[in-house]
Amino acid sequence: MIDYRDATPADGPALDAMARAIWVETFGHSCSAEDAEAYLATAYGPHGALLRDLNGGKARFRLALAGGRIVGYAKLNPPWLPDAEPGAMQLSQLYVVRDFHGAGIAHTLMDWTIDTARAEGAAALLLTVWEENHRARRFYEKRGFVHIGDYAFPVGDQIDTDNIMRLAL
Repeated sequence: MIDYRDATPADGPALDAMARAIWVETFGHSCSAEDAEAYLATAYGPHGALLRDLNGGKARFRLALAGGRIVGYAKLNPPWLPDAEPGAMQLSQLYVVRDFHGAGIAHTLMDWTIDTARAEGAAALLLTVWEENHRARRFYEKRGFVHIGDYAFPVGDQIDTDNIMRLAL
């Protein structure tokens, strides 16, 4: 059984470790070890963006738990994309542990994200997805998101192309 709840600062260490592991598993092969370490140092760990956002940022986190273990999460926040349309919100991350792919967690987390954005009066939901993450792109397209542009995403000194996707709410 999967349980869902909002994250609290006490979830920080477990959430950070889970998110870092998924990032390495999903994206680590696509860059040099030096670029990966540079990115990971800014995104995760005691001074990383994830914990900073969890502990006082404007982001909201929803967790999926199995037996008390975090197996998925969604991070919703005001847009950080340059030139984001007024009134939009942004899904910054939607991660699910590989062992739980296909269990409906991503759909439940996406439902929460869309419902929360609508309840806060957002006109649209934006997200970015690495252009080579085909599984995620298909998921977002099935949920009604459309590709509206690209974003240069720095991973250390490497620049990846992320697709900007939008869902009208």
